[in-house]
Amino acid sequence: MYSHEITVDIGQLLYYAAAAVATYYALQFSSILLPIGGKQVVVSEELAEPPAPETKFDLLKHEKAKPDFSVVKCWDPSTLTYLGEVRADTKDTVELKIKKCRAAQEVWAKSSFSQRRQLMKTMLRFVVENQATIAKVAVRDSGKTVTDAIFGEVLVTCEKLKWLAANGESVLRNEKRATGSLVWFTKNVWVEYRPLGVIGAIVPWNYPFHNVFNPVSAALMAGNGIVVKVSPYASWSAAGYFGAALRECLKAVGAPEDLVQIVHGYGAAGAALVSGGIDKCIFVGSPEVGKIVMETASKTLTPVVLELGGKDPFVVCDDCSASDLDRISQIALRGVFQSMGQNCAGPERFFVGSTVYEGFLSRIKPLADQLVVGASNEDVKVDCGAVTMGSLSRDRLQGLVDDAVSKGARILSQGKIPPQELVGTSFFPPTVLVDVPTTARIAQEEIFGPIMCVFAPTSSDEDAIAKANACSFGLSSCAFAASTARAKAVASRLKAGMSSVNDLEGTTYLSQSLPFGGVGESGFDKFAGPEGLRGLCLARSCCEDKLGFARTSIPPPLHYPSKGKGQDFAMGLVELFYGDGVAGKVRGIVKLIKAG
Repeated sequence: MYSHEITVDIGQLLYYAAAAVATYYALQFSSILLPIGGKQVVVSEELAEPPAPETKFDLLKHEKAKPDFSVVKCWDPSTLTYLGEVRADTKDTVELKIKKCRAAQEVWAKSSFSQRRQLMKTMLRFVVENQATIAKVAVRDSGKTVTDAIFGEVLVTCEKLKWLAANGESVLRNEKRATGSLVWFTKNVWVEYRPLGVIGAIVPWNYPFHNVFNPVSAALMAGNGIVVKVSPYASWSAAGYFGAALRECLKAVGAPEDLVQIVHGYGAAGAALVSGGIDKCIFVGSPEVGKIVMETASKTLTPVVLELGGKDPFVVCDDCSASDLDRISQIALRGVFQSMGQNCAGPERFFVGSTVYEGFLSRIKPLADQLVVGASNEDVKVDCGAVTMGSLSRDRLQGLVDDAVSKGARILSQGKIPPQELVGTSFFPPTVLVDVPTTARIAQEEIFGPIMCVFAPTSSDEDAIAKANACSFGLSSCAFAASTARAKAVASRLKAGMSSVNDLEGTTYLSQSLPFGGVGESGFDKFAGPEGLRGLCLARSCCEDKLGFARTSIPPPLHYPSKGKGQDFAMGLVELFYGDGVAGKVRGIVKLIKAG
């Protein structure tokens, strides 16, 4: 007998383990160190500035005046600086833009993935090099803060473009599929993803930059053209700086400049786009308008993607420690007050465990009390900007607060702006409501504004889940607990198209490999991720002979006219290929022989 002594050098093992970990992360983050590779694009800075001399927009007068649907008047919601006006599109001009886009798309459909990837990289380089100007323009058109614009629009758009450049081709190239049992040895089958043609997108005002670049980038990567109908509250940026940027990016890579068209106007312009001969419609907005879009699209059998907002639940389990609550409170505030709460995917309903309820509120109140409201382009320390739609937003939000308070809710915090200073402006004080009853309107209606809505303490995880799911919306969701397993268990049972564990649900934006969309009143179908990109394509099922000499032919028992053997032959095939056990296979072979 021989014995062998095995010695282990722990130091060397740790060295190799550390090297392996370092290599893994180096591979993961190596792209950060590499140049973007796109072409440089320059857009006039004058397009980012209001017309000279600067004048104030009379919002009160505008809101009382009879609407003029021939023009779109533009102003900065935070400063009320007049930004000019844009001519509203008519049915004829919308149809002309669709026609121009289609002609350009017929050329772009033949583009290589290399050229499309170069376009994504060129757009990305433009965004990175001009992020300060992009943010300034987005702030002027929407009233949000500069931080909100960079964090919520620029950063997310960069991730989208980077993902498309790196993964678009692999998602859209031909995909081989398993061949059926009867022809596995003679056929190859695959799916092709062909561009649909012209995509129509109707997008809201809350993210004036991202809401344009997001659908445009995906549509172009898939080989489509796109016509984007922007909100009247975001027309200045789309008609000016952002629209010019897209044209310059297309020109830089040799793509047809008519490939992207921007439509301005109101409901009639949107209806003209949906019914104007587009190949697919993406709509982001309210359930009420989404139903109208769907009805209009049904008349031409135009497929639609509907993203109709949400009332996302934010669950805090009662095992959270003091340090957990310190962290979660900042996440909660960022989720609610980012872009003044005007987010499709943002927490609107907070369900907090009874044993940590007071601890959560004690952290929220002093922070909310300190929030500074104002014009961010003029003050970098402003926390919250304006709500975009003036009195339409302010009156609706105040109505939700008043209704909740009348039914038992308490106002824990509500900014420092005197009510008289809100008249004629687009500001609304950041508000925290607590002990909100489920009978309040705010429990079911989308808030889309700077109001944190904390319901009565939950008695258990089951209680929190039941209350979170008692809502017709289902876009996104999140759950927090000291135990990751517990948070995951809660999140997995929330009725939503997206869910995050110990993280804010908006982080789905930072993983562009994930599809974005919801269920119920939040709409259906997806954008982003492979699912969204392929959804912009015609999925074509294809088949060909695997062996050149083995061509398809119909077996004699199945020939016309019938010889009376066809059914026996077919039954033999069923038993041979799908029957259970050897005996079944033998019976199938016997039937085939007899039928032959």
